[in-house]
Amino acid sequence: MKVGIGQDSHKFDFEDKDKKLILGGITLEGPALKANSDGDVVLHAITNAISGVTCKNILGGAADKMCEKGIIDSKEYVKEALKYLNEKIEHISITIEGKRPKISPKVEEMRQSIAEILKIETTQVGITATTGEGLTEFGKGNGISVFAVLTVV
Repeated sequence: MKVGIGQDSHKFDFEDKDKKLILGGITLEGPALKANSDGDVVLHAITNAISGVTCKNILGGAADKMCEKGIIDSKEYVKEALKYLNEKIEHISITIEGKRPKISPKVEEMRQSIAEILKIETTQVGITATTGEGLTEFGKGNGISVFAVLTVV
């Protein structure tokens, strides 16, 4: 058994009104996240968790090269990370910190999206969310932070 921990965070982009807020591969209401990609911090944290197991970093080097080629869909970064994963995914646990958007109404849709991307069952995807009582910039509504813990065998 191995465990990978991934984290990512982005500020909201209040100026780009055309860009969509994407979390876990689905579109939500609210300001988009500032990034050279689609800014999906959930998929970025998952990518980093996979990299924690494979020891092959995707975000930064490989993902930046993909962005330069116009590949900004974070699903593609996860797929790239999965190429190096030889183990079977048992479970992914995700915690999202932010004041907005409300995550609870979208949890099931997000679980389905992530399960599809990782080619696992929705029962293997856990998602929790918190405002952190407004103690951080994320809890104050200035962005979103995500931690992902991946268990593989």
